[in-house]
Amino acid sequence: MVKLRIALLLSTVAVTSSCAGLPLPGSGPAPGEAISQQERQQGAQAHAQLLQQFGDVYSGRQSDYVVRVGQRISIQSGLSDAQNDFTISLLNSPVNNAFALPGGYVYITRNLVGLMNSEAELASVMGHEVGHVAARHSSQRSSRNTIGQLLALGLGLLTGSGDIANLAGQAAQLYTLRYSRQQEYQADELGITYLTRAGYDPFAAADMLSSLAAQTRLDASASGRNARSLPEWASTHPDPAQRVARARAEATERGAVPGAGTRDRDAFLNAIDGMLYDDDPSQGIVDGNTFRHPDLRLQFTVPQGYTMQNGSTAVVVTGSNGQAQFSGGTDSGNLATYIDGVFRRLAGNNQQINYGNVRTARINGLPVGQATARVASGSNQVDVTVTAYDFGGNRKYHFLTVTRAGQGIGPFGSMLNSVSRLSSAEAAAIRPRVIDVVTVRSGDTISGLASRMAYRDYREERFRVLNALGSGNALRAGQRVKIVVYGR
Repeated sequence: MVKLRIALLLSTVAVTSSCAGLPLPGSGPAPGEAISQQERQQGAQAHAQLLQQFGDVYSGRQSDYVVRVGQRISIQSGLSDAQNDFTISLLNSPVNNAFALPGGYVYITRNLVGLMNSEAELASVMGHEVGHVAARHSSQRSSRNTIGQLLALGLGLLTGSGDIANLAGQAAQLYTLRYSRQQEYQADELGITYLTRAGYDPFAAADMLSSLAAQTRLDASASGRNARSLPEWASTHPDPAQRVARARAEATERGAVPGAGTRDRDAFLNAIDGMLYDDDPSQGIVDGNTFRHPDLRLQFTVPQGYTMQNGSTAVVVTGSNGQAQFSGGTDSGNLATYIDGVFRRLAGNNQQINYGNVRTARINGLPVGQATARVASGSNQVDVTVTAYDFGGNRKYHFLTVTRAGQGIGPFGSMLNSVSRLSSAEAAAIRPRVIDVVTVRSGDTISGLASRMAYRDYREERFRVLNALGSGNALRAGQRVKIVVYGR
């Protein structure tokens, strides 16, 4: 949550109609044709929305580097012969993700960049995403399936509320959904073509996919200890092991020899040295099952088995028995009027939700108001509860929870009771993690360097994945490796 504020609560119709400006099946230019004006407009329409969903553009010096590499690889697609026609964005997001929009908009998260080990690997991922655009894969999707998938993200659990639908990323999220297996393979092949044209080692694509497969396995091992839930590039791109083999075979068929093309490992490591890794404390951090925001001085803990998505305007909590949103901001009224405002925005279209009386209490020293309404969701009904907290100084935040009818706050009781202030000392203890590129010295070992990783668990496993080191790999003096350490 870069700036917590009350999210605009949109109706289901608004979410569905927001797809109107996006390409429908069979529309737009054929695969391989240059970017059209319509596509530029479509991409521009979703661009701001995606930036908001993924934490905006990363402001570090690494952005300029990623833009240069992205434009160099994108121009190989033939979509345009002018590099400036491509808008490349390094996103300030702690997840592994990359995607592209019609019109030459290409995105990659800083965490995915941090997983890489060469410029050629960076170019391979961006080339893959540009390949989806060049092949017009988004316009080949079924209109019904695409909209259905979008609504399932926000509405499939329990409710038809546009508030919850809004959290799925609205129309922009259409472009980060799963492609078909054949489309993924085609994008891989196009990406390798672009790598070769740009003079990079095409085998870098297979190496990057191998690192993603290793990261996926590590994430699965650590998943029981962390409630983070965000779209992962590896999870939306199926069969990583098979894709590694296909990518290597594709490069070999083209007559490529490993190491013949450019890798630019040192230039890449120089560029990412000092880059933020994992959570940005200014947006709040996910630590196990607890969300903490040092600037806003607040924290809460979600139930075991539930996951968190930390967006730019809200934190979304999802599990098998309910969904919740935490947001808020500045409000000069009392808790009763604040809660009424949330329900009014939720109803929309001059409708009204009858939520009865506002119950008041104190939780962890904070004044709290709560009200519950029974709301129709298609042919079903759900319980929607707003629990608001007064942090003083006109700062108010709230949880909006949605459960099946009759459950009230359902599984969220402990979460609602966990909202509390962060002390100055607790806030000061939250530090960013950054990538530190170091040179291996004689006598250094993997376990020794891994012990410096800024994590409580899986230190050696994280170090190996971060540096693409398998179980049989050893370090050599003079080699440069990445360590994730605490920044200032």
